[in-house]
Amino acid sequence: MTFQDVTQKMFTAIRRTGLSRGPDRWLGGVCGGIAAKLGVDPNAARIVFLVLALVPGPALTFYIWAWILLPDSTTGRIYLESWLSNDSVT
Repeated sequence: MTFQDVTQKMFTAIRRTGLSRGPDRWLGGVCGGIAAKLGVDPNAARIVFLVLALVPGPALTFYIWAWILLPDSTTGRIYLESWLSNDSVT
């Protein structure tokens, strides 16, 4: 199995979760996407994230990884997938 096969399976699995970075964005759309998936107000998700970020823990690291790995809700583009395939990321 090649690296390309493994990454393709990973990105397909991520897309199957139904979780994406939402159009209601302040930064990367991660909190908006999680809020849309859970059916809650995006501001509530942002507040929860901010509280978790103030508590020692991996909240910022999680946010950055989610931004890189979750597909965009409008284009379906995953940043990491684009970077690995040398497509431009805009």
